[in-house]
Amino acid sequence: MEYIQLSNGVAMPSLGFGTYQIADLDLCEQCVLDAINAGYRMIDTAQGYYNEEAVGAALRKSPVPREELFVVTKVRFHNYEPETCRTSVMQSLEKLEVEYLDLLLLHWPFANYYAAWRELERLYREGVVRAIGVSNFHADRLVDLINYNEIAPHVNQIEAHLYCQQRVNREWMDKYQVAAMAYAPLGQARRMEMYELPQVMAPAKKYGKTPAQVMLRFLIQSGFAPIPKSVHTGRIQENGQVFDFALDEAEMAALRALDTGVAMIGNPENPTRAEASIGWK
Repeated sequence: MEYIQLSNGVAMPSLGFGTYQIADLDLCEQCVLDAINAGYRMIDTAQGYYNEEAVGAALRKSPVPREELFVVTKVRFHNYEPETCRTSVMQSLEKLEVEYLDLLLLHWPFANYYAAWRELERLYREGVVRAIGVSNFHADRLVDLINYNEIAPHVNQIEAHLYCQQRVNREWMDKYQVAAMAYAPLGQARRMEMYELPQVMAPAKKYGKTPAQVMLRFLIQSGFAPIPKSVHTGRIQENGQVFDFALDEAEMAALRALDTGVAMIGNPENPTRAEASIGWK
């Protein structure tokens, strides 16, 4: 496993297992156990995924000591108010069956996220969480949050894959030492042609790897910590086997050239998305 050192000195694994849309709790528990057994040491969940209990059950059954695991969850924007934020985090700790979180994120830049951020700062100072951050924050909101608060986010979890490499956001994140975590690193199966691109297939053949492994390795070498999700044991294992090869600069350049700069999911700057958030459960 490779690691990214956060601005506060905490070491974050450069690959994690995502649990988005694994609503079946028994299946989620088994997938997390499969991931840990396959060598993953970072597990990502969220209040809005409704599977923290399953992740907690897997952590309790895991043969790996708690201190060797990096547990991540996110506060729903419905819980951003001062009277609900801390309570919701304590509930997450209980569901996850842990005494502390390695990373706690604000899930979206909607609602009263300033109030929620200041609660995260307090939880960080109290030692309830080892690192704090945000998710889906574009550069303007990220910089504004940093300028008017005491602690800069340690991590920003954003959509990132071959077609959406977040170059502008990364410039600002790097400036302020905000580490990048990538969700939907394989495009959530929305753009399956990525797997057949010659820029992907050539290194896959050269290194004896799958297209998915090449795409994940590209993100890791680009400074992201991708969190691929799968419910298939074989694919979970396959996605974790990305530390025994490295892409050369020509291969990296060819893959960088595929960037369209367009997100498929994480586009909070879209007014219709912000408007629709009012009805999100």
